Amino acid sequence: MANEVIAAIATPPGRGGIGVVRVSGPRLATMLRALVKTNVAPRRVTRADFLSADGGVIDQGLMLYFPAPHSYTGEDVIELQGHGGPVVLRLLLKRCLELGARVAEPGEFTKRAFLNDKLDLAQAESVADLIDASTAEAARCAVRSLQGEFSRRIDAMAQALIELRMLVEATLDFPEEDVEFLEQAKARARLEHIRSQLTQILAASRQGSLLREGIHVVLAGQPNVGKSSLMNCLAGTELAIVTDIPGTTRDAIRGTINIHGVPVHAIDTAGLREPRDLVEKIGISKTWDAIAKADLVLWVGDATRPETLIADPALAAQLLAGVPRLKVVNKIDLAGIEPQQLALPEGAEIAVSAKTGAGIDLLQTAMLEAVGWGGSNEGLFMARERHLHALQTAAQHLELAASRSNALELFAEELKLAQSALASITGEFSADDLLGKIFSHFCIGK
Repeated sequence: MANEVIAAIATPPGRGGIGVVRVSGPRLATMLRALVKTNVAPRRVTRADFLSADGGVIDQGLMLYFPAPHSYTGEDVIELQGHGGPVVLRLLLKRCLELGARVAEPGEFTKRAFLNDKLDLAQAESVADLIDASTAEAARCAVRSLQGEFSRRIDAMAQALIELRMLVEATLDFPEEDVEFLEQAKARARLEHIRSQLTQILAASRQGSLLREGIHVVLAGQPNVGKSSLMNCLAGTELAIVTDIPGTTRDAIRGTINIHGVPVHAIDTAGLREPRDLVEKIGISKTWDAIAKADLVLWVGDATRPETLIADPALAAQLLAGVPRLKVVNKIDLAGIEPQQLALPEGAEIAVSAKTGAGIDLLQTAMLEAVGWGGSNEGLFMARERHLHALQTAAQHLELAASRSNALELFAEELKLAQSALASITGEFSADDLLGKIFSHFCIGK
């Protein structure tokens, strides 16, 4: 498979100013000569005619040639930059296939870059994260991982573990000197330093995970308390229909909102009450489904209707105790109340007006604080769920190691398992099925 030539259209579907067809594989000089008659210097942009099998011109554009190993994939790479029409790009791709290439699988270019040691696995994943970034802060965080900052921190911890393991393994050969030797080498102090570093990286990774995944927020409450108006106010645009008729929102309405650089996936739901008809019953059922999957629930009430501010016992019993909840007192412009935030035993209460925007800044800050956002993206890493799992696994093994420092065989084994967990992040040890799962979510052509 590594000896095969792959090709793909690397720009999005549709019409555009330019389009790119990318080719990667071994010994592409022959293909290059068949595609263009112009001499193409390595790593230089060359204007050329792209030729069909009969010598006709398919398109005119720019040709780039990157000989191995100095390319994105580590193989020979050709890029044809032509006009961005779907037909002409398909013709260029077809010509590359005629010359021996096959259509690339999703993420195969980046997968080859990983397999050829041009990127480690964490950097490769950050390529997709950069493409998918929904805020500027998320993009900056992804670039930081792409440049290798996350990997360097992981590698530094792994190296410290290797050095500690060497000390312990050497001590196992001289059991009569084990305690004294480890004391002189400050093995326990080294372990605590590694654990401290891991705690810091795990915290930064959890914050970065919020930037990558976003926060899933559900607006819930009784009908006609202003949930849809609040949704529109948070989004800064008309996402939801707003009327004075209770039950207007029958289905969940979704929108992604940027709050201080953090993507917030907000869901406006049907008002919770005894359903009046089948359609409303289905809408309320979807509301409960959304609440069950939420990272945060905003319970919205009407300041002019005190009975809406507190969920009745039947509703309150269904709200998951483990999901953070904020009480939002809406329509304060009608009640003559100033915007404010109160700390109550059952959680924070924020008084706002979705109509005037008063108190919305307080609500946005409270939303981020409720899910653990630290308020800054400096030093964060665009962590995925598998990264967090690996870091947590390593932390657990280091905790066990600390408790077994007087039993050197067990101590050494826990250090080994912690190192293995860290190595899985950068791909030093990776199963083929894991690689297939990761790269299958990439764009074709990347």
